[in-house]
Amino acid sequence: MRIFRSVEEITEKLPNAVVTIGNFDGVHLGHREIFRRVKREAAALGGVSLVITFVPHPIKMLGLKKDFRLINTYAEKELLMEASGIDFLLTIPFNEEFAAISAERFVREILVGRIGVRRLIIGYDYAFGKNRQGDVAMLRRMGDELGFAVEVLEPIAAGGLVYSSTAVRRMIAEGDVRGVVQLIGRHFSVGGTVVHGRQRGKGLGFPTANLQTDKELIPKPGVYAVKVKVDDDATYDGACNIGDNPTFGNGSLSIEVFIFDFDGNLYGREVRIYFVDRIRDEMTFPNPQLLQEAIGRDVAQCRELLRDVSIIEYREYLAEDDL
Repeated sequence: MRIFRSVEEITEKLPNAVVTIGNFDGVHLGHREIFRRVKREAAALGGVSLVITFVPHPIKMLGLKKDFRLINTYAEKELLMEASGIDFLLTIPFNEEFAAISAERFVREILVGRIGVRRLIIGYDYAFGKNRQGDVAMLRRMGDELGFAVEVLEPIAAGGLVYSSTAVRRMIAEGDVRGVVQLIGRHFSVGGTVVHGRQRGKGLGFPTANLQTDKELIPKPGVYAVKVKVDDDATYDGACNIGDNPTFGNGSLSIEVFIFDFDGNLYGREVRIYFVDRIRDEMTFPNPQLLQEAIGRDVAQCRELLRDVSIIEYREYLAEDDL
């Protein structure tokens, strides 16, 4: 997948471009269906598929929601789109100047003048441009005028459950990491670098890796059964605690993972944690001994739960998408 970091990087029109536009936070199964449709239409036209998205997310730049947290980092989103088989990705810098562009100007100058769109595929509720003037009716009118077709996809759902980034965000915030798999088609994960912590886990007999991450959306505090990938290579079972360690009164949120059967130095190494299930809430214990006993029970439960579980990640969840 080729990535354009600005509209200006597209120096000539793309051949028979089939385009979709959106934020695609979470790259959930509804987004995957849109990408699949874009790829099929591009193949039918003998053309290319293009996804247009924005950095930062418009809600971030416009300050519409104070506690809005992205499901994926931008790097993760690009990786997931590439795994979807998209030919081109255009990430438009979303700033005040771009926010002031009218929907009609965006269509004329960018979609048609710069990209050469032949077919535009959008979700049923998508709108864009200044004051969200670029709705379905306006796009179809301009498509008739400028020579491109517009296809509107109805809500994408399974079993009465509509795929949406809002639903994904809510489930992760509530700690429902097992349930969210049915929306995103993969295990939710958090990646980062192992840094030095307070080393209290080691003193309790369960040495933990303390994760520093750029991820904004973190599951609800508690204990989780997880799979852990070290340096994008070896995979281990583990138990992860998210919280502020109330027994010791730390007061700051941390992500600590005890990796089963691992022997080695993790400081400075890249680790990705795949959340499989939530075990319990974070609790305050009267003394370290009772905490140690609880961790022992957590580890035993996680070992049992993870015994026959394999990671579902972007490579696996998109494997059936071949045209």
